[in-house]
Amino acid sequence: MVHEIAITVSNLTKKYDEQVAVSNATFEVPLGAICGFVGPNGSGKTTTIRMLLGLIKPTFGSATVLGHEIDRPEKYLSQVGAMIEGPAFYPALSGEENLHVLATLGGFPGSRVKELIDTVGLTGRGNSKFKNYSLGMKQRLGIAAALLPNPQLLILDEPTNGLDPAGIHEIRTLLRELAENGTTVFVSSHLLSELEMISEYLVMLREGNVIFSGLISDLLEAQQSQILVKPEFETDSDRLVAVIRSAGHTVEVKDGLLYVLVPEHFSSEINRLAFAAGITLQSLTPMLPTLEETFFDMTGGQA
Repeated sequence: MVHEIAITVSNLTKKYDEQVAVSNATFEVPLGAICGFVGPNGSGKTTTIRMLLGLIKPTFGSATVLGHEIDRPEKYLSQVGAMIEGPAFYPALSGEENLHVLATLGGFPGSRVKELIDTVGLTGRGNSKFKNYSLGMKQRLGIAAALLPNPQLLILDEPTNGLDPAGIHEIRTLLRELAENGTTVFVSSHLLSELEMISEYLVMLREGNVIFSGLISDLLEAQQSQILVKPEFETDSDRLVAVIRSAGHTVEVKDGLLYVLVPEHFSSEINRLAFAAGITLQSLTPMLPTLEETFFDMTGGQA
């Protein structure tokens, strides 16, 4: 079956008694993309992932994974790798031994174990006991386990949880390589700056509702951009503010810098206004909000 969409979700809802964990969620994840999945704690991310994996049933609504309805998980789970709520392994077994156990249980070829140890950056440590692994190594082994099925779709819940910057960088590099080789990656994370670096698409939840799904670039471009303006001479600052405001633009001044709330293509107009007023500019820097700033604006400051 040929399909261009890895995940489709339509009005997916999960209620626990009177509490709504996920409400009418609707979004798509394109095949071969890295898609970030974000939202404050308790917004319904893990519940959504559990429904997609067939671990819990939705109250109503529908979804497909790799072209198959989620009420028939046996149709697609062999092509899906997942790591949710941290990896669980036998402490006394080595990394390779743990993967061999999981390969046997899942009916996957054990011949891929050494290759996966290398893929996730554990070369030379496959024979070390799991209990002696650092947190970053444990997370990487968890991803290796999720890759045992050689999946078309990889679903990861907080894969960089508790990692130091070096470990986060390694996971980021690994996910990029997997996507370049055709694996669709659906990854939930609190580290929005990381998602901004590796993801093209984003699904954002708030209180169980999808408040954005689509290209990250579209989300950021729709936000209020600003231009950072610095006059060559600080004595011109007040006059420059007056000139820009008289042209109908909003200006905020912080530490001698002017923040003009206009789209970036207004740079040339600001330059002309300053020139006409006899003011020379040291710099004009267009600035878009970061994904993190946008997230906090859209979720009311919740982490």
